[in-house]
Amino acid sequence: MESSKLGLYFEEFEVGGTIEHSLSKTIFESDNNFFSLLTMNHHPVHTNADYASHNQHGKILVVGTLVFSLAVGMTVPDISGKAIANLDYEAIRHLGPVFIGDTLYVRTIVLDKCESKSKNDRGIVYVETIARNQRGEDVLSFRRHVLIKKEMLKSWKKRI
Repeated sequence: MESSKLGLYFEEFEVGGTIEHSLSKTIFESDNNFFSLLTMNHHPVHTNADYASHNQHGKILVVGTLVFSLAVGMTVPDISGKAIANLDYEAIRHLGPVFIGDTLYVRTIVLDKCESKSKNDRGIVYVETIARNQRGEDVLSFRRHVLIKKEMLKSWKKRI
């Protein structure tokens, strides 16, 4: 029996490929409340149903950085499980509102990859991740560069 594999090696990423991540998450009121308290985001649109009912969406809006954090987390088993580091996050776009009770699903497109210029045991993968709700509406997207180990390290460890 083989143990589960955490992440992909640099060589396994294919430019143009799409990964439909298997993890999903329904956002509960407790998730939003805890995240609001933890991050000190006390804006009433995230924590006060009466206040939120008199604003644009008419109900509590989930904190955008919670949606971002969940989307990143749901990619870990596939994208950054073998990562040395996430080098940057860019072009973070909130494409639609997320509400209590919404379920998030995530996919990642491999945009580019290149070998490291300074170390031959790693490479940089450039990806775009898109989160969608249960209705198939895209609600968040972001791009990042991830420094990923090459598989050659795996075979080097076996020789020891």
